[in-house]
Amino acid sequence: MSVQEAGAEQHASTRMIFDATLLERELSTNGFAVLKGILSHQECAQIRALYGRGDLFRSRVVMARHGFGQGEYQYFAYPLPALVDELRESLYAVLAPIANVWNERLGIETRYPERLDQFLEICHRAGQERPTPLLLKYIAGDYNRLHQDLYGATQFPIQGAVLLSKPGSDFTGGEFVLVESAPRAQSRAEVVPLDQGDIVIFAVNTRPIRSSRGFKRVALRHGVTRVRSGDRMTLGLILHDAA
Repeated sequence: MSVQEAGAEQHASTRMIFDATLLERELSTNGFAVLKGILSHQECAQIRALYGRGDLFRSRVVMARHGFGQGEYQYFAYPLPALVDELRESLYAVLAPIANVWNERLGIETRYPERLDQFLEICHRAGQERPTPLLLKYIAGDYNRLHQDLYGATQFPIQGAVLLSKPGSDFTGGEFVLVESAPRAQSRAEVVPLDQGDIVIFAVNTRPIRSSRGFKRVALRHGVTRVRSGDRMTLGLILHDAA
């Protein structure tokens, strides 16, 4: 199935309305793409309110204790809340054809199945059974250092993050940042403007770019600049589970 065919198939069955050809082009060219208004204001508020529900999460991380930055986040436990589960499944269905194109370009034999539950079976057989969707919470002065969300040997190469708070109203600062590193070249930084309910889709680790000999890999890391005021919350949607 081509990326265009997959896009048309998923268009009616998910909330992720997109042009499949454009999405593939943006991800392949820039390493990221933004889909606008994936969640409504009410849905963002609904997910933010989950943060205080300790029974929904498997672990909490205070970033300063690990040198990750400042702020905190919690990983959801299974079963995921319905809206989070829907978003994760929809995102995977949209991205699996693109991930397969990336692997083909890089000469990687791995191919990803059409459905998330099929891919998670592969993760679980590899001993990666812990869910990775998470809620991240920042207050004034908090930030997230550049990093990659790898979690194990079995990985899906693309992930997403949904901004749940309103820039300029709920918080200032706290921009989403991507830094790309290519061999024998200086790094390239990109600040990605997001509004409440937008999802940024980006490479987890490496992605293919054209070279004189076909394609080569470049590495991508992501982070969040310092929040200057207010509160900022994000839903992270990693598509592989953790060891």
